[in-house]
Amino acid sequence: MTSILELKGIGKRFPGVVALDGVDFDLRAGEVHALMGENGAGKSTLIKTMTGVYEPTAGHILVEGNPISFRSPDEAVRHGVSTVYQEVNLVPNLSVMENILLGREPKGPFGIKWRGVKERAEKAVRRLGLDVDVRTPLGSLSIAVQQLVAIARALDVSARVLVLDEPTSSLDAGEVEALFEVVRRLRDEGMGIIFVSHFLDQVYAISDRITVLRNGQKVGTWMAKDLLKIELVSQMIGRDASALVRTESIAQAASSGEAIISAKSVGRRGSVSDVSFEIKPGETLGFAGLLGSGRTEVLRLIYGIDHSDSGTLIFDGKSVSKVRPRDSIHRGIGFLSEDRKAEGIFPELSIRENMLILYQVKQGWFRRIPLLKQKQLAKDLAEKLKVQPPDVERSIQQLSGGNQQKALLARWLAVEPRLLLLDEPTRGIDVGAKFEIMSLVESLRQSGSSFVFVSSELSEVVKTCTQVVVMRDRKAVGTLVGADITEESIVEAIAS
Repeated sequence: MTSILELKGIGKRFPGVVALDGVDFDLRAGEVHALMGENGAGKSTLIKTMTGVYEPTAGHILVEGNPISFRSPDEAVRHGVSTVYQEVNLVPNLSVMENILLGREPKGPFGIKWRGVKERAEKAVRRLGLDVDVRTPLGSLSIAVQQLVAIARALDVSARVLVLDEPTSSLDAGEVEALFEVVRRLRDEGMGIIFVSHFLDQVYAISDRITVLRNGQKVGTWMAKDLLKIELVSQMIGRDASALVRTESIAQAASSGEAIISAKSVGRRGSVSDVSFEIKPGETLGFAGLLGSGRTEVLRLIYGIDHSDSGTLIFDGKSVSKVRPRDSIHRGIGFLSEDRKAEGIFPELSIRENMLILYQVKQGWFRRIPLLKQKQLAKDLAEKLKVQPPDVERSIQQLSGGNQQKALLARWLAVEPRLLLLDEPTRGIDVGAKFEIMSLVESLRQSGSSFVFVSSELSEVVKTCTQVVVMRDRKAVGTLVGADITEESIVEAIAS
């Protein structure tokens, strides 16, 4: 197959940092080529280099065999290389057609030819199979449709190469499949598509080839059909990823101790109903279901953010009528929210302060922890969870999403909870960070800690949980235990 874009020996240096070191990459006409790697592996730098944001410090770029030096993104677009980023960089108060043609509207002696704008925009959306009135304000449409409009804009300039950088991070399963139908159609038309995503299942669903970067260097390129997921993860993180495989110790795990929490037909009007479960020491209880099925709502009831108005919650054998977060903390129960930016980090504080704020609360505000002790505690936690960079005096805002998540997990580990509620702990983070978090959860479970685990990725639920409550329409519709926990059995329970 013909390579329409080639990068040979690409290097990129910043002051004190080698971001890319001799990277080769090629994209063929009529293929989807996934670019994989942990945060910091060099994916973003490589994309910015091939699209004119950065100028390489070494190597060269060829488009259809011709050497090209892109000095700006506009120049890359003129040569047929367009990018659609994770965040839709369009203007919500303008119409669809204005966004598609923004900055390149056909003009005549009396200004913009609006009929021409409309016709060209309609042609662009038809190519994607998108049924939308191009005069509609963009902001009134769903994120999924906005993503497709961004792609339509990218294709308006006769692009041969389309770079999709985390395009599915805000989409549900149906929207992802609609996007993939468009991607497959473009691939079949002969376009070359570079796909960047943290979702392994999606990478395998859409990709023909996979290239892995690690520490700014190319590890290798494989046909997707020939590369097992576990091998892909191992190549990305540079070590054996067998900890991400469901083991016999998880499948056979059972505890004979007293339940930390039992729930009997618990519910809250307008939220969830008829949810029953129990969690014992050394167990990981998963909640599986579609978005909106009530998984997060159950965690909020357990922790006391919301209050149940039906059923019974029993903590350590005692029925509790009203649960409050403060009481949960004193019982040794922690909660890691899915929204780490709004409900997790204190963005203006350092990594150390974010890690130890709960530890200080439990000590009491009048028993201040000496600064030297704070630094040592935070340093030990950062090393245990492999937070990068390890400088705990940095602002937590400077960390990647995965490292922020590890810092928030460290906050709870500092106070040694008996039970930790994890709501989408791996959302939006790279495979390496997922590996670290899931490996830590399993090692803590084996030492007697307990977890409640919510994830939209069924593979993570299967690999992590000793029992799974399946949710549908905000009700618990079944419980799976041990060896019965498979992706197929979960899907069957959701659909039945």
